[in-house]
Amino acid sequence: MDRVALVTGASRGLGECIARRLHAAGYRVALADVQIDGVQRLARELDSSGARALAIELDVRNKADFIRARDLLAERWGGTDILVNNAGVSKVAALMDITPEAFDESMAINLRGTFVACQVFGAHFAERGFGRIVNIASLAGQNGGTATGAHYAAAKGGVATLTKVFARELAPRGVTVNSISPGPLDLPVVRETVAPERLEQILQMIPAGTLGDPAYVADSVLLLIADHATSVTGACLDINGGLFMR
Repeated sequence: MDRVALVTGASRGLGECIARRLHAAGYRVALADVQIDGVQRLARELDSSGARALAIELDVRNKADFIRARDLLAERWGGTDILVNNAGVSKVAALMDITPEAFDESMAINLRGTFVACQVFGAHFAERGFGRIVNIASLAGQNGGTATGAHYAAAKGGVATLTKVFARELAPRGVTVNSISPGPLDLPVVRETVAPERLEQILQMIPAGTLGDPAYVADSVLLLIADHATSVTGACLDINGGLFMR
């Protein structure tokens, strides 16, 4: 497969899982992260030759980084076809304890980063007449947060809205834009940041009684980026064990 995918926040967690799945499915994958050591390690593991896996240092807060990534992939692999906006930061904080600085940081990484990425690569895809964008939103943006801070929930709610705006704008140019809203996932970061007693409370709230499988989220990305997925745009795929239904 000659399709080229860029995955942000690919050094660990869900981003790493998505990047591995896309690579296994035959995509050439650009692994982007501000933590360059992590994506360099993963790129070497996936393909030491660099022919089908490439590490890119990218800070989603900087539009210039996205432009450089776009130009690098155009030079190296002829362009980009797929963008997965996964990079994010989630910090648990009581509502009245969230500082303006913490709020701004969450917005810059979780929301503005997605907006800028969709701008840069959306225009690139429109020029090529094909593109797939998948934004990783969150259950928190739908229900106000289960185990996260209000700043994270607000940012992810914005991601869901941006997905619809870009989907409408880019649809006539052969570009689809969709989002996935996972609930709590079985990831190390979840078990590290959520207190055991709170995690147990969350599990009791989930009708399915279990944390989400990151591998299934990665498989869902594959579904949305397929060449023939032309009529699916502006959609949000909920993966939350029944914790939120609509």
